[in-house]
Amino acid sequence: MKKNMLKKLLLALITCISVNAFATNTPNNPLSWSLNADNSHYVKVNATGQFWLRHTDMNPGSTYNGYAKDKGLDIGIRRFRVQFQSQLSDRVFMYAQLGLNNFHSYSDRQTGFYVMDACSDYEVIKDKLALGGGLSSWVGFSRFSSPAVASIMGVDAPLQFQTTNDVTDQFIRRLGLYAKGYLGKLNYRLAMVQPFDIQKSPIASSVTISKKSSFSPLPPKMQWNAYLNYEFKDKEQNKTPYFAGTYLGAKKVSSLGAGITYQPNAMWALNNNSDTVFHALLFASIDYFYDAPVGHKGAAISYYANVAYTDFGHNYLRMLGAMNPMTGSKDLTILNGGGNRFPAYGTGTSYYMQLGYKLSQKIAKLNFMPYASMQRSYYTALKVPMNFFEAGMNILLDGHNSKLTVGYQDRPVFKNTGELITRKGSLILQLQTAL
Repeated sequence: MKKNMLKKLLLALITCISVNAFATNTPNNPLSWSLNADNSHYVKVNATGQFWLRHTDMNPGSTYNGYAKDKGLDIGIRRFRVQFQSQLSDRVFMYAQLGLNNFHSYSDRQTGFYVMDACSDYEVIKDKLALGGGLSSWVGFSRFSSPAVASIMGVDAPLQFQTTNDVTDQFIRRLGLYAKGYLGKLNYRLAMVQPFDIQKSPIASSVTISKKSSFSPLPPKMQWNAYLNYEFKDKEQNKTPYFAGTYLGAKKVSSLGAGITYQPNAMWALNNNSDTVFHALLFASIDYFYDAPVGHKGAAISYYANVAYTDFGHNYLRMLGAMNPMTGSKDLTILNGGGNRFPAYGTGTSYYMQLGYKLSQKIAKLNFMPYASMQRSYYTALKVPMNFFEAGMNILLDGHNSKLTVGYQDRPVFKNTGELITRKGSLILQLQTAL
């Protein structure tokens, strides 16, 4: 990597630390207004912003508006969120979230916030059963199908668990009905949701039928979701659908989970006789999450492991390029396409693990948490396993409320034949502030 690029990132890191030093008095609790004398009814508001400075080695053939580019720096707003929570009565809870994702140099100008979540539920049996509905993320088959982005450990959530992200959902949210609650130490969520029309998705122009499975453009059938996790230690919140990435030692959580997503006739393809055949969408996983303090000096460990089976039909494969800095590719032999895209989703079995350790020692009044993660997927459309790696360091100025994360992502590049030809990487500096 060239010295001038490293100098730029180092200068940016020093600048961000200096700026963030003035933000470390951010309160640990969101803004809150009580609606009754004992504060059991309330309205809360909180917000999170994640901003990226990134250097990317582009996939072969990458282009920006038709101009070839093999590497470069970019700046973007990865996420910005404003959340509203309200306990309106003893049994009625309302949740809404406005957000902005992936705003960068070639985004549409004057991009506005849009409604990400809008749901309410009624607690039928205290703690044990709540029924609700609306636009929400009470869905998915794994813990990080619904990640709390303000507490994720790396520069991004493990996005492979958001299997239909912006294809038949709206950034993992779907319209539907849900049930949730605790049965002893068992935390459960069940949901019936209606997938969004594929014709309105970013992949609509590429929806064609072939011998490889793809999403069907026919009216979608209802999708069914269930995720159960048994909490051996501390209890986690289930007011909102989002699971914490790491508690930085504030809790001792040991959670074993399992989940499933099923949608009949979601996919289609041509068989050997060129007849149209339909295929169900089926995802299932088993996962384990451990997050706890170590000793009494502020150290903490965080660990997550998942084994998932994702069935999209015959040889299905889809690329992911988070806030992709390129607009296209001139090399049609490259399976990934341009920019930072790689085959994150497909039919097959995947293994994922992440590990982080928050150091007890402070350096210049800062806490540090190094981390590493790996996705290894055996997709039927590829000739070799797909391996995606990330490693980095969290620099905690005020926990998750004010932090910097430096992470390096290493991704594979494949030919259209499914053969691995090279690997490329991205170095990302993320600034996060949260209220």
